[in-house]
Amino acid sequence: MNVWRRLSGRNRAIALTGASVLVAGGLVTLPVTAAQAATQCQVDYTTSDWPGGFTGTVTIKNLGDPLSTWNLGFTFPNSAQKVVSGWSAKWSQSGQNVTATNESWNGSLAGGASTTIGFNGAWSGTNPKPTQFTLNGTVCNGGTPPTSTPPTSTPPSSPPPSSPPPSSPPPSSPPPSSPPPTTTPPGQKVDNPYAGVKGYVNPEWKAKADAEPGGSRVSSNPTAVWLDRIAAINGTTGSSSNGSMGVRDHLDKALAQGAGYIQFVIYNLPGRDCAALASNGELGPDELARYKTEYIDPIAAIQADPKYAGLRIVNIIEIDSLPNLVTNTSGQPGGTAMCDTVKANGAYVNGVGYALAKLGAIGNVYNYIDAAHHGWIGWDSNFGPTANQLLAAATASGSTVHNVAGFITNTANYSALKEPYIKITDSVNGQTVRQSKWIDWNQYVDELSFAQAFRNKLVSIGFDSNIGMLIDTSRNGWGGTARPTGPGATTSVDTYVNGGRIDRRIHAGNWCNQAGAGLGERPKANPEPGIDAYVWVKPPGESDGSSSLIPNNEGKGFDRMCDPTYTGNARNGNSMTGALPNAPISGAWFSAQFQQLMQNAYPAL
Repeated sequence: MNVWRRLSGRNRAIALTGASVLVAGGLVTLPVTAAQAATQCQVDYTTSDWPGGFTGTVTIKNLGDPLSTWNLGFTFPNSAQKVVSGWSAKWSQSGQNVTATNESWNGSLAGGASTTIGFNGAWSGTNPKPTQFTLNGTVCNGGTPPTSTPPTSTPPSSPPPSSPPPSSPPPSSPPPSSPPPTTTPPGQKVDNPYAGVKGYVNPEWKAKADAEPGGSRVSSNPTAVWLDRIAAINGTTGSSSNGSMGVRDHLDKALAQGAGYIQFVIYNLPGRDCAALASNGELGPDELARYKTEYIDPIAAIQADPKYAGLRIVNIIEIDSLPNLVTNTSGQPGGTAMCDTVKANGAYVNGVGYALAKLGAIGNVYNYIDAAHHGWIGWDSNFGPTANQLLAAATASGSTVHNVAGFITNTANYSALKEPYIKITDSVNGQTVRQSKWIDWNQYVDELSFAQAFRNKLVSIGFDSNIGMLIDTSRNGWGGTARPTGPGATTSVDTYVNGGRIDRRIHAGNWCNQAGAGLGERPKANPEPGIDAYVWVKPPGESDGSSSLIPNNEGKGFDRMCDPTYTGNARNGNSMTGALPNAPISGAWFSAQFQQLMQNAYPAL
């Protein structure tokens, strides 16, 4: 499924009414001014704090005449409180005084209408809330804001879907490495949904793993639930892949488990996996309307049920979709007609944008977009264009970048997390290791360095500065007896790289049921700077695709990259596939693969 291409080179308000202000002690008469007659307002201000930093969310409600422009002002009580970066307004600070002025697209504020703006801030000592706000110079809130939480209908960092992205990108500095408190009320977004809470263990996957010899050693790890067709929303019966439980079933089980987060894979775009066959989907390339109304809308309706407001719902958005538009269209090695079609008709970009907008409007939902892996877009020629393609989708169909909590790399793939014995700056006998056949002029040798660098790139082009990365480590451990213990021989760049590399695939373009692979790092939060979590999005033991054609009613095709006898194509350097034999269709349980993954786990079980 993960195709590859080689190409070098988020209280109480005081309402001002006419000449009187209702305050805590009673009614105070003020001189009537034009501004006061026109401007009546309410402000809700909340923060989500972590050591040294916080996210501030401000909701402005216009209770007076319509406004064509607005200017919000407040004063930080503590001189050490600072606005670092903001969105949905032009933010400025002079001393302790903060001003937020409307953007061109949200200056119009009708009577009774609200708008939400936000910022990331820094503090030391204490982080008290401002005690007064003004809108166009008129006091909106003359009392001390309470400590109660805001309504869950307007999630922090998620403006209305019709809002465009900020006019200038936030700073590229990484977010604080310390996680926010885990006592955040339901419906209020946190910086990292994985931090401080336990993940949902899918009972259907656990049952399969427990049935394997020794499987109980890993079966309590959280894995993602794949929603790979419309029927999966309500649950299926008689399916050879995935499980019979639906979205609501899993959410109810998560509540019963006392889980803090649950992960779903949103995976059913029109013309899905345009450059592969093993994971083709049920919707044709022209069925975007069905994708919206029959797939995304029902999922959003269930996830938005207040019953689940205490759960952090993580959605992994459309594996292997957007990068295909960069690397697998006409004129590119391995380009396909289907990729050309979905690029031309906007099915992928508008589908992803719609999913982000619809799901991102839910206060306890966190969207992470798939961002391929280093062995796919690690070349300069793919790196920047893919980031731009992700931005285009994040701002399509009414979405904004604030609907994106982050990105995930290495989903269902095998790229090593770290290569301890190879650095991209190494050279052998005067030749850079980038010249080796394995690295092939790529700028990265492992997934961690790539994910951190790609995060910086995404922030630099306009994504929020607090986005986090996920890395799927379900099958990239590469332990066992074949794991190198030191660098390779310095005879040549190839002997050096091949002898010392942890990733033991024949070629980095191989993606299907790889022989020799092992379980990687167990799921954990905040493992490295900029990384929200290591996750098991691909449930270990579920096949990537069948080794030969297997007729089925799930729309799963046969891809020669899953055939161990296939000699390859341009996408894998015309190499053998390295796929395991006797594999079932994608998503079906593959016992032999599960046993191998446990045997070669690193860290070892």
